[in-house]
Amino acid sequence: MSKPPTVSPAADDVLCCAPMASERIPPATAGTLAQAFKALGDPIRLQLMSMIASAPDGEICVCDLTPAFTISGTTISHHLKVLREAGLVDAERRASWVYYRPRPALMRQLSALLAVDEPANA
Repeated sequence: MSKPPTVSPAADDVLCCAPMASERIPPATAGTLAQAFKALGDPIRLQLMSMIASAPDGEICVCDLTPAFTISGTTISHHLKVLREAGLVDAERRASWVYYRPRPALMRQLSALLAVDEPANA
């Protein structure tokens, strides 16, 4: 089974879809969004994503992420790489540290895909 392609920086502008409760997801979009959901399917990556997305200044240094876990820095780096490859975060190196920020457009797409309208008579 082949892996879906890595999300490119411009992919946030291209991907779109209606909630899956209202219509079928196009195959190419499904592959890309599935990669993002798969990346979030790991508890460590989900926690990292939460820390990055909720960072007060819109970004967070890896030096602030690593101490929050009891796993090695190498393992944290692996998980952050998976989040980057899935298109969920961007990273920028500044001197000896890397800063991470969320990619809100992809997060909105994941959210929109899961949206379910309440019945009118509920």
